[in-house]
Amino acid sequence: MFEALSSRLEQVFARLRGRGRLDPENIRETLREIRRALLEADVNYQVVRDFIGLVETRAVGAEVLRSLSPGQQLVKIVHDALTELLGRDAAPLAESAEIPTRIVFVGLQGSGKTTTVAKVAHRLRRRGKVSLLAACDVHRPAAQDQLRTLGASVGSQVCAWPEEKDAAALAARGWDEARRAGADYYLVDTAGRLQVDELMMQELERIRDAVRPHQILLVVDGLTGQEAVAVSRTFHERLTLGGVILTKMEGDGRGGAALSIRATTGVPILFVGTGEDLEALEPFHPAGIASRILGMGDVLALVERARERVDLDEAARLQRRLEKEEFTLEHFLRQLKEVRKMGPLEDLVKLVPGMGKAMGSTPIDGREINRVEAIILSMTPGERQRSSILNGSRRRRIARGSGTTVPEVNRLLRDYEQMRTLFGRLRRGGKLPRMTMKP
Repeated sequence: MFEALSSRLEQVFARLRGRGRLDPENIRETLREIRRALLEADVNYQVVRDFIGLVETRAVGAEVLRSLSPGQQLVKIVHDALTELLGRDAAPLAESAEIPTRIVFVGLQGSGKTTTVAKVAHRLRRRGKVSLLAACDVHRPAAQDQLRTLGASVGSQVCAWPEEKDAAALAARGWDEARRAGADYYLVDTAGRLQVDELMMQELERIRDAVRPHQILLVVDGLTGQEAVAVSRTFHERLTLGGVILTKMEGDGRGGAALSIRATTGVPILFVGTGEDLEALEPFHPAGIASRILGMGDVLALVERARERVDLDEAARLQRRLEKEEFTLEHFLRQLKEVRKMGPLEDLVKLVPGMGKAMGSTPIDGREINRVEAIILSMTPGERQRSSILNGSRRRRIARGSGTTVPEVNRLLRDYEQMRTLFGRLRRGGKLPRMTMKP
């Protein structure tokens, strides 16, 4: 997401480094470059014009802080303006005291709507909520079968009656079923079209009237660029949207739709889809997204991933063990497995503030964790507990068993020794040693 825009903005701000102060001339020069970068990212022209005007007003009127360089000063102003453009506060999924909370998903055909319904159900299940899904697409062949399959994979019941050809009646019937089942959420998947048409809108309005949803969410393909903005505006005018979910954002290096929808429609973005996997749905935090665009990482997204995917009980147990005993290769292996749950390593690095810039063009090989796991799993339990017994012959055996080389085994053990030193000093309340491991 946003790779092209982030790269362009980094180049723009790099030119400001070394200047002693901001003045109207270099501000205007920088803003011209920012305007060009935003337009190339397919951001709506009116949004760009308003955004640049806001930044210029604040930059020209800002007192340059002595502790900040001009580049840092302008980055802060742009970050604040981007956060406002994206909505400032994260918009939540509806949650009603009335059971079930009813959410209707709408959108064009091919936007990933049915998969997104299952992703939301998966997120709700992680929160301990029970969802019932309704397959109300009575037009697309096999649409109901697709939702049944996805519902089974996330452990959610799916209501689908192939003989029912009235989508609104099907939605109302599913609502009754959700009430009887005591579901916390009732998620309604609706039919899409290749383009917005009157018949589609009338059907969606009948579904809305039949289930009286607490929230209507529009699922939009982020790769459609400015068309996503036009679609959002049309749906909002007819249905009064409660939020937008942008899909396929992992393939959109520009991000113009994300930067335009809130400003042009007033509708908040709730989630962004970043892949086909059911885990690949991230909450949309405006401040975090603004930081990511400016190459500053996204701590909010990193924390969210850890909270949702890491076994906190296991982490607490590991912490207690580390406080009482030495850090072993067994502990190292468990930590790697927790990291794997948070997603591809190359994606995690981008979320760590400063890490993406520090790595530069250095490639991140996500398969490295697989090799490390293979090496440790090729050791005996005794070797994992006491790495000091790993002599030359043992290392050669481990390399053969893991399909790696002896130098790779040696490098892992060297990195491990540094981590063991770190945890030993932490237990004794000492200073942190200087780490030289590669990320």
